[in-house]
Amino acid sequence: MSAPRKATLHRKTAETDIHIEVALDAEGRFEGTTGVGFFDHMLAHIARHSLMNLTVQAHGDLHIDDHHTVEDTGIVLGQALAQALGDRSGIVRMGHAIVPMDEALVLCALDISGRGYLSWELQLTTPRLGDFTTEMVPEFFRAVALHAGWTIHLRQIAGSNTHHIIEATFKAFGRALAQACSIDPRVKGVPSTKGVL
Repeated sequence: MSAPRKATLHRKTAETDIHIEVALDAEGRFEGTTGVGFFDHMLAHIARHSLMNLTVQAHGDLHIDDHHTVEDTGIVLGQALAQALGDRSGIVRMGHAIVPMDEALVLCALDISGRGYLSWELQLTTPRLGDFTTEMVPEFFRAVALHAGWTIHLRQIAGSNTHHIIEATFKAFGRALAQACSIDPRVKGVPSTKGVL
């Protein structure tokens, strides 16, 4: 039987102290807090729609703003996802999802390629949602992409409500993540003609 695809990481800097646990083959539970309510809500969507269990305990310099907390959470989450995948044997590798949220429609396509890259085409017209700065959404996904070594494309197909657009984005990422990380028993080794990811 293969080893559980799990990871636990802790990263402490002068700006943040972040502990993350991921279990890829799980039930979709989220536990913990970042101190930024809307961001916690979005992380819960990733867990729920990817069916991974995600625990996040983040303490950051929120007296300044939410930038370091959100970005550093993305860094540690990306590293944890990369570690949990192990040698990537048997994975589907690529995943995509198009998710509606009322008038909003967002596409996420990702490739567990070993090459961290974010392509971002969304229009977020409301600068803040509660205590969350909406310009941090691309910064979060860029941090995940670079530190997981994943290529992530995010496209807004429709939408005007910033909350709906962002929520559809996090849900789409979770769905695409679940597909890309899933195991296909037909895949022998890693799914790459190079023989390595």
